[in-house]
Amino acid sequence: MNIRKALTIAGSDSGAGAGIQADLKTFAAHGVYGTSAITAITAQNTVGVTKVLALKPELVAAQIDAIISDIGAHAVKTGMLANAAIIDLVVKKILQHRIKNLVVDPVMVATSGDLLIQRSAVAALRGKLIPLATVVTPNIPEAEVLIGMKFETNEDIREAARRIVKLGAKSVLIKGGHLKGPATDLFFDGKEFISLRVPRIRTTNTHGTGCTLSAAIAANLAKGQKLEAAVGNAKRYITAALRHSYRIGAGHSPVHHFYRYWKA
Repeated sequence: MNIRKALTIAGSDSGAGAGIQADLKTFAAHGVYGTSAITAITAQNTVGVTKVLALKPELVAAQIDAIISDIGAHAVKTGMLANAAIIDLVVKKILQHRIKNLVVDPVMVATSGDLLIQRSAVAALRGKLIPLATVVTPNIPEAEVLIGMKFETNEDIREAARRIVKLGAKSVLIKGGHLKGPATDLFFDGKEFISLRVPRIRTTNTHGTGCTLSAAIAANLAKGQKLEAAVGNAKRYITAALRHSYRIGAGHSPVHHFYRYWKA
């Protein structure tokens, strides 16, 4: 049996709607064996984040080494990287292990609005990790922080995509969930713009949407899909996961990662 594998390097969400937990659910839903390197532990639920503890960089490094040296990974996805020291370490390990399919989800703010990364880490993210990415998947606020500009027009978003690719990334997917109208994401591979547009799902069950989308891209890349197909299929997956979502708490509940296999 040809088992495909993907590694997520991200924070733990005790509510299991985002972060490591969402990534592993997404990998499993795609038939990919998922492994993890936890960068931070958060105390959170559907309402918000109450506590964050970043792990020591050497412990993050040990987790990555343990996985790659034995199990391996056909794709790697990064999520919450709490500080510059962890980002530096992750960059070192990606280069050391010659990771090829790298999905960088520049997680900065939780759905609840809570900050998940030190502001000093943004420069390290922009200058060191993004240049190694196969695809970067920021939402609108994250893209604005990365580029240092506020978006007022669709052309502003296109310009941001160009600038992110100029940082060294092979491609970028700017997620349009914060915009009005249809749920429209913009994919740019350095040559061509592709608009991924679907009707907006009217729901508050959006916790972990970004984590799930980027994890789905990583899973598809691990399975050998071409980049454009991996992104398009991931978009269809997250749209269905939102459509079939259900409430589990008083705030923003998560998407339904296993909608294909059981109904809530």
